[in-house]
Amino acid sequence: MAKESMKAREVKRQKIVDRYAEKRAALKAAGDYEALQKLPKNASPIRLHNRCKLTGRPKGYMRQFGISRVTFREMANAGLIPGVKKASW
Repeated sequence: MAKESMKAREVKRQKIVDRYAEKRAALKAAGDYEALQKLPKNASPIRLHNRCKLTGRPKGYMRQFGISRVTFREMANAGLIPGVKKASW
């Protein structure tokens, strides 16, 4: 389980990225790179990192489900994810 501060930091970054998205796009279109440099560092979407919605785990993230591989496996084995079952052949 990730620290609550790490989860909160990612949420804060996402809000900042959303706030400056239009301004960044306008500055990029205008080619004003000096003004882009003056924006906050966390306004860049590159600084975002996908995290598991349930545990906050930063690695092994599955985009299709929004959770980590560990959580996915636990939920799939418990039958909590519709349409997913353990492979057998």
